[in-house]
Amino acid sequence: MKTIQAYRFALDLTAGQERDVLAHAGAARVAHNWALAKVKAVMDQRTAERSYGVPDEQLTPSLSWSLAGLRKAWNAAKPDVAPWWPEVSKEAFNTGLDALSRGLKNWADSRTGKRAGRPVGFPRFKSRRRTTPSVRFTTGAIRVEPDRTHVVLPRLGRLKLHESARKLGRRLDVGAARIMSATVRRDRGRWHVSFTVEVERAERTPARPGAVVGVDVGITHLAVLSTGEMVVNPRHLAAAQRRMRSLGRALSRKTGPHRRTGQRASKRWERTAARLGRAHARVSNLRRDGLHKLTTRLAAEYGTVVVEDLNVTGMLANRRLAQHIADAGFAEIRRQLAYKTEWNGGRLLVADRWYPSSKTCSGCGAVKTKLALSEREYQCKACGLVIDRDRNAAGNLAALAAQVDTAGSGPVAARGADQKTRVRGRVAVKREPGTAPAGQTGTVSPQGGTANRAPTKAHRR
Repeated sequence: MKTIQAYRFALDLTAGQERDVLAHAGAARVAHNWALAKVKAVMDQRTAERSYGVPDEQLTPSLSWSLAGLRKAWNAAKPDVAPWWPEVSKEAFNTGLDALSRGLKNWADSRTGKRAGRPVGFPRFKSRRRTTPSVRFTTGAIRVEPDRTHVVLPRLGRLKLHESARKLGRRLDVGAARIMSATVRRDRGRWHVSFTVEVERAERTPARPGAVVGVDVGITHLAVLSTGEMVVNPRHLAAAQRRMRSLGRALSRKTGPHRRTGQRASKRWERTAARLGRAHARVSNLRRDGLHKLTTRLAAEYGTVVVEDLNVTGMLANRRLAQHIADAGFAEIRRQLAYKTEWNGGRLLVADRWYPSSKTCSGCGAVKTKLALSEREYQCKACGLVIDRDRNAAGNLAALAAQVDTAGSGPVAARGADQKTRVRGRVAVKREPGTAPAGQTGTVSPQGGTANRAPTKAHRR
C-alpha cells in the first residue's frame, strides 16, 4: 500500500547556513509579493476598464493564476525585479509563486462555492518580520547521508540534523520510500526540515482484528474507552501557564516593535519573546507526543474504533471551556485515528453528531430527554443502571459497530438528526445495506434530514 507520509527533523545550522536559508526564504517572499502585486494591478485595471464601458475583448489581458503562468511572468521580470536571482535556488522563487497560486485558487473556489468550509480571503502580502521563513525544494539533490545525521539539499549543501534519520534512511536504502520534496522552516526559533515521502507500507493487521472500542473524549479524562480504561488528561498548557504568565509580563516590560511608528524591538524583547516561544513549543510537543502514543496504541490493537463527530469549532465558542478543549486536542485525535486505522488494516467509524451517546443507557437503550453537564454519573430510571457518564457514552459508541455488522453493509442510523432528544427504547435503527470495508473510514449517519445548525457538546449532552 502506497501512502504519502511526512518525516520531520530538527536541524542544527551554522550561522552561515542560517543566512543562506533566510536568503532563500526572502527570495520566496519577494517572488510572492511581486506576483501578488501584478495580479492585483491587472484585476484593478480590468475593473476600471469595465467601468468605462470597454468591451471584454478589448480589456487588458488577464494574468494566469496557475503556477506555470506566474512562473512565466516572473522569469520575464526577474532580471529587473531581482538582479541577484542567480545567488539562490530557483526553488525559492517557485515556493512563493506556488503559495500564491494555491491561495488564489482557494479564494476563487470559496467565492464560487466549490470549496467547503469557512470563506477564504484574498491573499495578502508577506511581511519580512511577521512571516514564518520557509522554503520548499522539489528538484535537485535531496538525500539523507549514510551517517543518518546529515541531509543534502540543493544550494544549501550538507546540513546537520539534531536527531537521527535512521527510520527514513532504512526505507530509502531498501527502496520502500521515495522523497518527493523537502521543506525547511523555522518554528519558534528552531529550524526543521520536513520530507514528503511516498512510502510503500506493508499490509498490517491489528492485534485484535475483531475487537471494537468506543472512544469518548473529554476534559476531565482525555479519553474514556468502552473497555473501562480512562486516559488521564495531562493538561500540558495548564501546567505551563505559570511560567508563560511570568514570561508574558516580562515581555510587556520590554521595548517591543511598533508597526505604526516603525519602532524596532530591543534585543531584550527579542530574547524574551524567544523564551516565550520555546515555552509554547514545549507544550505543543508534549501534547503531540501524548496524542500520537494514544492513537497509535488504539489503531494497532483494535480492529474497529468508534468516535464521535464533535463540532469542535462550536465547542470553542464556550469561553469557559475553550482553553481546555484546545489543550486536549479533540480534532487531532480523530485526524490521527483516521489514517492510522487505515495503515494498520482497521476501520474508523464516526458516530453522528446528534447521536445522544451520553443520554442513552448502555444497558437497556432508554434515552433521557435531558442530562445536565454537572451529572457525572448516569442513572437509568428504566433498568436502574448507575455508571460513569463518559464510560456509558463510550459503551454506546462501541455498540454502533455491531449495528453496522448486523446490517451487512453501509452506515446505520443513530436517530433522526434533529436538535431535540426523543425518548426511545432503541438507540439505533437500520438505514440501508452496505458495509464499511476494512481500512476505510465509515460514518454512522442519521436517518432522515440533516441538522440546520452545528451542535456543541453541551447541547448534545
